[in-house]
Amino acid sequence: MWKGRLAILAILVVSLICGLSMFAVRGASNDQLEVYSWWTGPGEEEGLAAMAKSFEGGNPGVRFVNAAVSGGAGSNAKAILASRLLANDPPDSYQRHAGLELLDDVRSGKVQDLSDMYQQQGWTKVFPKGLVNNLTIDGKIYAVPVNIHRANLMWYTPKTLRELGLSGPPKTWAEFLQQAEVIKAKGKVALALGPEWTQKHLLETVLLGELGADRYDQLWAGQMSWMSPDVGAALATYAKVLAVSDVKSAAGDWQPQLDRVVSGSAVYAVMGDWSSSYLEQTKGLHWQDGYNAAASPGSDGVYDFLSDTFTLPTGARRPDLSRKWLIECGSTDGQNLFNPLKGSIPARTDADAGLYKDYLGWALQQWRDPKVRIVGSLTHGVVANNAYNAEIDSALGLFVQDGDQGKFARTVEQQFRETQ
Repeated sequence: MWKGRLAILAILVVSLICGLSMFAVRGASNDQLEVYSWWTGPGEEEGLAAMAKSFEGGNPGVRFVNAAVSGGAGSNAKAILASRLLANDPPDSYQRHAGLELLDDVRSGKVQDLSDMYQQQGWTKVFPKGLVNNLTIDGKIYAVPVNIHRANLMWYTPKTLRELGLSGPPKTWAEFLQQAEVIKAKGKVALALGPEWTQKHLLETVLLGELGADRYDQLWAGQMSWMSPDVGAALATYAKVLAVSDVKSAAGDWQPQLDRVVSGSAVYAVMGDWSSSYLEQTKGLHWQDGYNAAASPGSDGVYDFLSDTFTLPTGARRPDLSRKWLIECGSTDGQNLFNPLKGSIPARTDADAGLYKDYLGWALQQWRDPKVRIVGSLTHGVVANNAYNAEIDSALGLFVQDGDQGKFARTVEQQFRETQ
């Protein structure tokens, strides 16, 4: 009995100590700003530190508290953040992806409207219209973008293409399937894949390439049915692409997915442009010589974007400092400090292009080209709310296993209506 009571007492003591520790970290200091993110990896951690140093330099006596949480590609951080928001204990600012990933927080009153800040800072003039539209929820803007990533890219090594006698990456998914026959005959896999989210990433690029930008947007807006012949044809193409991939022995994450392309066992990988930083810094390859990328088939002239943003939470201890942090995030200096280290490009159209070399230089040129169409990523939180995205995940997992595209289309069509 006593052992049980002692165990309970020990638990209570540990809980009290943890509670006091958290209070000490979050404490009542009026001179600190707690910023919450999932930036703990190479490049992104240094980029955040550079912005933090700039923020402290511009706000003497204020301490920047980096509350970053690592692991799970952001999923661990999001889970802990959810519990803090539920307990009405928000950080002074927290990271979200731009778009409908923020919808739940908006409708539950967890974040503040920043539309006035956009007007004061002139951000509507320096952030592209397509980005601002995707940051707007119910007519108001709730987050400030610090960077831009591109999702619709196909990565390859020029050496492998030369060895196979291929003149270049495919411009359409039909051409990709033709190349896949040649690739298979040479004993290689046409497309490397990773875990389920990378398979979803592939799905959005196939939908974009087969439907085109207008119908892609209409699909996520509920203006085009998943049961339509055009969507059915796109899903059939997706099934054919899966069939020439290594999905049955998929890599454990996106880095080993790319490793298969680097080794030459697979020819292509569809992945976002954080791949560039990995291929250069970790694998030691050089842009256009050691590795290269092209718009995923059928999507040339379209920029399927995602963006990391920061918010002003309801109940922030120092909303005045939170606003100053958001101004840092949206500023030219802040974005130029962060993005070259992170391996992303600035959301602003007036940032110094000379700071962005190799792949990033090409990406920035594409982002600023007024002829390039901007659409939002499904996988990375832009075009679907959290509930709908989760339902797509479940349905896609079954589709990849059983190949029943009719069941998949019916399910996601129904779930769209139920999750809006």
